[in-house]
Parts: sequence; structure tokens; C-alpha cells
Amino acid sequence: MLQNNKTEKDEKIIDFTLANSNNLLLIFTRNPELGKGKRRLAATVGDQAAFDIYKFLLAHTVAITKNLYAEKQVYYSEEIWNNDVWDNSKFDKKIQIGDDLGIRMANAFQEGFRNEYQKIIIIGSDMLDLSQDDLEDAFKALEKNDFVVGPAEDGGYYLLGMKKFMPELFKNKSWGTETVLKDTLADLKNETTALLEIKNDVDFYEDIKDIEAFAPFLKHMKK
Repeated sequence: MLQNNKTEKDEKIIDFTLANSNNLLLIFTRNPELGKGKRRLAATVGDQAAFDIYKFLLAHTVAITKNLYAEKQVYYSEEIWNNDVWDNSKFDKKIQIGDDLGIRMANAFQEGFRNEYQKIIIIGSDMLDLSQDDLEDAFKALEKNDFVVGPAEDGGYYLLGMKKFMPELFKNKSWGTETVLKDTLADLKNETTALLEIKNDVDFYEDIKDIEAFAPFLKHMKK
């Protein structure tokens, strides 16, 4: 029983730390518009199905982040929408700035550190295989590490977190390719870094064709 009580106490202490630390979650999202976004998926399933799937993934991302013990900033790709799935009372809304993904992410992290957040994590908005627990675990990992990375099956990453800004992470990367994770970990070889579980993001039909949650969106593919 002593061990169990200690474990429960440790978990409560960790949760208290989450609630009372300067944590910031950055959520990068595309404005959902028919015929835009998820182009590799749309090439197989069609524009309407890709659009509906993306809205479904956005709703999931809202669900797993809205109650997280952290400040939450949604960074839109095109323009800020005030009346959408992101509740204005829970999510601060901003616009992505920069010519490529690396510059846009770097700018968001730098603004967060300028505003004195201590632990900053970035995710996208299209990961069904991500939960609130995963995000809490990522922030907890930053208690003992300066960086945390969530590797994606396709060779990229679905999450990146840090306690100090490292500009190299956002430079000299072929964004959207299978080399991003390898190149990122090479940058971090001399840093304390926690690796999360490998997860699958949604880019191609093959990523979702056997997952039950997506079946309603793929009925037309079975004909």
C-alpha cells in the first residue's frame, strides 16, 4: 500500500505542477475550406471527403486540448476566425507569420518565450492518435528534459516541445518529408530530450483506410 499511496501522491504533485506552471500549447491549423488542405488525402478520397475528415480532426483536437492545464494559442494559416470550433474563451487566436513552416513555428515559439512561458509545446490539428494524456505527458517530460519530441510514422514529428529556444530546429529542414525527424534529432544530440511514442498522422488514404473512426467518411470508396 505504501507504494500505491506514494504513486498517487506523486501523480497529484505532477498535476499540481501542470496547473501552476507557465505552460503554453501552440496549435497550428489550416483554415478549413473545401478544396484546400489535405491535398494528398484529397487526391484519393476527393475534396469533400478530405474536407469533412479535416473538420472531424479539428473537432478531436479541440476536445483533447480545451481542458488542458496550459495557455492555448491557435495559429491560423490564412486568417483568424472568431466564430468557429475554437472557443474564444479557451483559445487565444493568432496568425502564422513566415515564408515556410520552420519560420512560422520559430516565430510562434519566440513570441511565447518573450511572454515568459517556461514550457512551450507545438502540435498540428490533424492527429486522431493524440489524447489529452499525451499532451500532459509531454509537458511532464519537460520537467526533466529541455526538449520533447513526438515522432510520426512518416519520418516527421507530431509534437515538439522545449524549455529554451533553439533556432537550429527550424532551419535546413525539408518540411513535409521523411527526413525531418532524423534532422531534428541530429540537432538535439547534445541536449536532454524525451521521445514520446511513435504515432500516425493523417496525410494519405492509406493512413486512415483501416481505422473505424474514418469509415463514415469513406463509404464512397467501397463502391
